[in-house]
Amino acid sequence: QVQLVESGGGLVQTGGSLRLSCAASGSIGSSSTMGWYRQVQGHQRELVAIITSSGGTNVADSVKGRFTISRDNVKNTIYLQMNNLKPEDTAAYYCNVVRRSDRSVYWGQGTQVTVSS
Repeated sequence: QVQLVESGGGLVQTGGSLRLSCAASGSIGSSSTMGWYRQVQGHQRELVAIITSSGGTNVADSVKGRFTISRDNVKNTIYLQMNNLKPEDTAAYYCNVVRRSDRSVYWGQGTQVTVSS
């Protein structure tokens, strides 16, 4: 059983910063891909950034240059450093793990990020 626990969301003003964390417990394997997605109510969930076990990343164009994803393989934790936040970044942010061994997909419960103008 894999569990993902997110933290770090909150309310911030435009131009501010937040750092999200996602700690994975259970058997996620040594080659899993982890990442962050976000969803605005009534809209589809969209990719923010993903990172492989070897550190390769894919970051959405809308946040490139402002958001940085990183990973601690010893702690099975990923981070999303969000700088220069904009009102359009307001969303629920979800942590995601894709286990390479069997392609199982796991989601966290989500953490709300609200950016005020």
